[in-house]
Amino acid sequence: MATFVLVHGAWAGSIVWKPIEERLRKAGHEVLRPTLTGIGERKHLVNRSVNLDTHIQDVLGVIDYEDLSKFTLVGHSYGGMVVTGVADKIPDKITSLVYLDAFVPENGQSLFGLVPADAPRPDRPPIPAADDYLTPPLPPQAFGEPSKEVLDFFQRKTSPQPTACFTQGVKLTGGIDRIKRKTYIYCNVPAPTTFTPFYEKLKNKPGWTMHTLPCTHMAQSDMPNELTAMLLAEVR
Repeated sequence: MATFVLVHGAWAGSIVWKPIEERLRKAGHEVLRPTLTGIGERKHLVNRSVNLDTHIQDVLGVIDYEDLSKFTLVGHSYGGMVVTGVADKIPDKITSLVYLDAFVPENGQSLFGLVPADAPRPDRPPIPAADDYLTPPLPPQAFGEPSKEVLDFFQRKTSPQPTACFTQGVKLTGGIDRIKRKTYIYCNVPAPTTFTPFYEKLKNKPGWTMHTLPCTHMAQSDMPNELTAMLLAEVR
């Protein structure tokens, strides 16, 4: 039995991972999917102090209190910023680090720094302007041609997120380089996407395994069986 820690992206909680959790558990594995502070079912905790460091600590706290030692850590979208910070601090506990259509920052980089709000992007409209200290969700159409299920999910489950999560740079010390197994799963519909540069940068880098899924950014809903198979391959 393996253990998976699944970290969600911006504006919606860990419920996005529910279809994958069900499949991984059916295959006999343990799954934790923490919801980050101020998002999803924890949106009542949103406040001005919440930033990227808060979310990194959220995940570190779950790992600590669950006494996890060897596990696969997966980050989706904005969750790539979070798992990068987590992995850098506890690399020896992570057997495999997986980025699902996610940001892969280097030391000091922020999400908005990687994708400037005013940059032209063929796959989606610009990031909405922040209202006070919160940034509202992107429209679901930003993720290609979403299914009715995804459209309904966005209408019911998303909420604004503290802008500091996107403007704070991640602090790295090089610990992440000790993780032997790193994987990037690129969702290429419609290509190119915000995440194409990460795929292009990493596909020839030693130590990385690359996969593609012919679906939108919401792979958990679009191709849950195929995504689950890729995650299961991490523990075989």
